[in-house]
Amino acid sequence: MPPFYVTTPIYYVNDAPHIGHAYTTVAADALARWHRLNGRETFFLTGTDEHGQKVQRAADKLGRTPQAHADEMHLRFKALWARLDIQYDDFIRTTEPRHVAFVQDLLQKLHDRGELYQAPYSGWYSTSAERFWTDEEVAAAGGLCPDTGSPVEWLTEHNWFFRMSAYQERLMAHIAANPSCIQPDTRRNEVLGYLRKPLADLCISRPKTRLAWGIPLPFSPDYVTYVWFDALSNYVSALQDPPARMVFWPEALQLVGKDILTFHTVYWFSMLMAAGMSPPKQVYAHGWWLMTGKKMSKSIGNVIKPDAMIDAYGADALRYFLLAAVPFGGDGEFTHEAFLHRYNSDLANDIGNLSHRATSMPEKWLGSVVPAVGVQTEEDRELQAVAVRATSAFTANMEIVQFKAALEGLWELVRAGNKYIDSQAPWALNKRGETERLGTVLRNVMEVVRVAYSYLACVTPGKSREVLSRLGATEPDLDPTFDRLVTGHPVSHRDPIFLRLDAIPESLVSTDPVVPAAAAAPPPAAPPVAAPPADEPAAPVAQIEYDDFAKLQLRTGLVLTADKHPKADRLLVLSVDIGEGKPRTIVAGIAAVYDPAELVGKTVIVVANLKPAKLRGIESQGMLLAAGGSDIASILTPYRPVPPGSVVK
Repeated sequence: MPPFYVTTPIYYVNDAPHIGHAYTTVAADALARWHRLNGRETFFLTGTDEHGQKVQRAADKLGRTPQAHADEMHLRFKALWARLDIQYDDFIRTTEPRHVAFVQDLLQKLHDRGELYQAPYSGWYSTSAERFWTDEEVAAAGGLCPDTGSPVEWLTEHNWFFRMSAYQERLMAHIAANPSCIQPDTRRNEVLGYLRKPLADLCISRPKTRLAWGIPLPFSPDYVTYVWFDALSNYVSALQDPPARMVFWPEALQLVGKDILTFHTVYWFSMLMAAGMSPPKQVYAHGWWLMTGKKMSKSIGNVIKPDAMIDAYGADALRYFLLAAVPFGGDGEFTHEAFLHRYNSDLANDIGNLSHRATSMPEKWLGSVVPAVGVQTEEDRELQAVAVRATSAFTANMEIVQFKAALEGLWELVRAGNKYIDSQAPWALNKRGETERLGTVLRNVMEVVRVAYSYLACVTPGKSREVLSRLGATEPDLDPTFDRLVTGHPVSHRDPIFLRLDAIPESLVSTDPVVPAAAAAPPPAAPPVAAPPADEPAAPVAQIEYDDFAKLQLRTGLVLTADKHPKADRLLVLSVDIGEGKPRTIVAGIAAVYDPAELVGKTVIVVANLKPAKLRGIESQGMLLAAGGSDIASILTPYRPVPPGSVVK
């Protein structure tokens, strides 16, 4: 089995870590833990990016040196990773001597190979993005930085350039020969689209007169290197000591946000090719966490602080939500309501209830020990088959970095375990004195819990350790066979592993970011609808009396969950909170327009007093308002945030 190497981006130290940083790092940690569980030699790297103009300016504002600023700020990331139970193998800082030495060696090698040259350059410079833009790019962005929307300034400088343009064809050939090297497919196509345009050479220096805080060019000490040329090198610089670590590089999986995809593919791949090295095995670009349709940003005040979420729910609950809520690669809408719903539904009700029953029932009836494996019935064998199927699905999806699908596969076993308890009724077996059958049923339940928490050990490591120890298991065991626990071993029963919460914790409500009205996302624009031909007038709109219209009760609803209908490709099944205390199930024919993940957290308009109707076997308790006629183009949403259950007039 080849070794496994996973990296996060290195994070800027000009601000405190937020939920986006936590998302990437939890994902990388889950993958590293998963491969370790499977016996694969694994190396997990994270760290901080400590050079550049933004860091220098942040330090200047605080009246301290950039190094002192970096020394303090990087500890905030380490502290959060400790709270989130992140098990990295190395934490690299770009101010460390080992990294500085590697970058300077790389620069010298490229210089000696003729890959670098000096030339004058003029362009629009963005301090926030730390890069130059062309006239066309700035004009298209309304005179601002296309990446950040910040002001740009015109600069003319003599700088050093990397001959990146020479690698355009080679980059395209490499991606064509290795289609999985950039994932998901939409991101690979995005990079290929970028490469179909003329590829320019890359300015890789900044004069010290403008930026002193960086790694000096070894062959031209009046310049420091461009921060991205410095930062990207960390993925290899961390493997230099000891040199044997380089065995991990051919299996590198690099997780990045979609906004830095070009840097991690076009720039990084060409840099490696120029140095005589192979690109990483795969770069996987994930989406953003949004609030009211906007990317989380400190500037508009919609940032979720991971520490506050950990204080309210615990680290494992936050880890679970981040990986279970949306498909990895897409954007996700964050709301506290959606978080609470998933916490109660998946963790407190489903697996929390299952694990609590698995230890409480033996305590009541069997002396708090693991019972023996007894004669298996057809129902027992079916539960065992579900365990094999669910763990196979989890494994397959973890291999392709799809955490949500992996957890959904495992939850088939969790839900089957709860149904098995209900159907086998161990309380009735105990009452009838059927002790042998009671022991078999409870053993099967305990094995289900062992299997579920063994696979969850990469997602919820703290809770997994606790539950497995209650069953007498010293470590996760990925074998799904129901005979792995030690018969007769004491079973420990304590408080529920996840306590159900009836409301969003007050600590989060009081500190919830207030999103300015201007930052609220307008409803998505519907595609233009062709007007009827001149000789075919539009059908007149039928008129009704006001009293007829007044019979409709329209309410706003918050989408808590969204899934595909099991029997109809066109339908989605939504759980919608319309302020009644209990969510409604609404079946909507919008699957051709919306992916389920993008609906979670959206506010919709619901016809609340429509008589329920079954659609392909599932009762729909309302209807969504949408535009587009028979060809749905867009659901209707409020222009500004409003609470669930608000009356629509």
